[in-house]
Amino acid sequence: MPKPGALVVFLAWVHHFMFRPLSIFIGARYTRAKRRNHFISFISMTSMIGLSLGVLAMITVLSVMNGFQREMSSRILGMVPHAMIVGVKPLDDWQPVAAAALKNPEVLAAVPFTEMEGMLSYKGSMQPIQISGIDPAQEGKVSIVTQHIVQGSLEDLKPGEFGVVIGEITARRFRLSVGDKLTLIVPEVSNEPGGITPRMQRLNVVGIFKVGAELDGSMAMIHVADAAEMQRWEPNQVQSVRLKIKDLYAAPAVSGAIAGSLGDGYRADDWTHTQGSLFSAMKMEKTMIGLLLLMIIAVAAFNIIATLIMVVNDKGADIAILRTIGATPGQIMGTFMVQGSLIGVVGTLIGGVLGVLLALNVSDVVGWIERVSGQHIFTSDVYFISSLPSELQWGDVALICTAGLVMSFLATIYPAWRASQVEPAMALRYE
Repeated sequence: MPKPGALVVFLAWVHHFMFRPLSIFIGARYTRAKRRNHFISFISMTSMIGLSLGVLAMITVLSVMNGFQREMSSRILGMVPHAMIVGVKPLDDWQPVAAAALKNPEVLAAVPFTEMEGMLSYKGSMQPIQISGIDPAQEGKVSIVTQHIVQGSLEDLKPGEFGVVIGEITARRFRLSVGDKLTLIVPEVSNEPGGITPRMQRLNVVGIFKVGAELDGSMAMIHVADAAEMQRWEPNQVQSVRLKIKDLYAAPAVSGAIAGSLGDGYRADDWTHTQGSLFSAMKMEKTMIGLLLLMIIAVAAFNIIATLIMVVNDKGADIAILRTIGATPGQIMGTFMVQGSLIGVVGTLIGGVLGVLLALNVSDVVGWIERVSGQHIFTSDVYFISSLPSELQWGDVALICTAGLVMSFLATIYPAWRASQVEPAMALRYE
């Protein structure tokens, strides 16, 4: 077996006649060579595996969080108004307001809407509730509730009959089903010394919905005409016009522009006032978990430093021989940067590919684990979901892989610089 020095001379001779540049050729050769010191190879492999696992975990976790955010957006924002044009006084005719709103290309639909807050009472038990006065015939244009009715029908909300559609959590809490009656208590401004007196209304349960979110326990719907009567308005009067917006995050600007064009008698409201804190918290959680997982990639990348320092110490004679036959410090530095960068590139690519595959199939993987173990990780009785959602965003993948490559490259600079400072005479003295 030829000595290491002879091998380096041979490689340099081959490079002189066949390859350019020297740094890439020898760096790549060092990466795949099996040397006497298998411990260095083991550390190099460990660094690569750690980097792959970090990239895999980060892609998978962020995809799952994107999936959770998508589920929450579709369920909650599919039920609550994207935006509303609220009249300072009750609107006698909502059609002109809706027509003005639909002139905006961002508005997909506009329907009458009245909102109230009160308390539901049933056999001595009470809970707060948000009452939405809707038009059953048009509610499907702006809400997903029509797709999530589990008992009864939304069309059974008829004016004057004081029917109500409640959420599944409310129905379970009060043990209600279609046909039962309960009491709605709403505050009413009066001239009495107290200023506000409670007003009670008997409601008939005509439907139950389940969207799989907290709204199942905090929201109920009645006919918009019944809501007007409870507010002591005219039967055709409504509080606002509910809008469905093409881009949810443009809702504040769109509703503000529409209300501004209608004049002082109108104001805008949107989902960010009621649900904005929830989605801000979800965004913050995603950011913090991303930073924590990035630390895993950083630890793996910094292992490359230890690997290359050991390689530099192991190959002192090779470095000295290269210097004596004309290699510059820059070429030596480039050689070891190539070797370290290859570890980072291979580790990042493997982690990226496996992370994408796992993110696309995480629901199937969790289902398989449940079948094998016989245990349900997610049950609809405890959680609002029964499977692990995932949404792969290629922007996240690109960002994660770029971070892994950049940190791997930066980790190579110091060991490579150490290699370029090796003095040939001192290195060969002890060989």
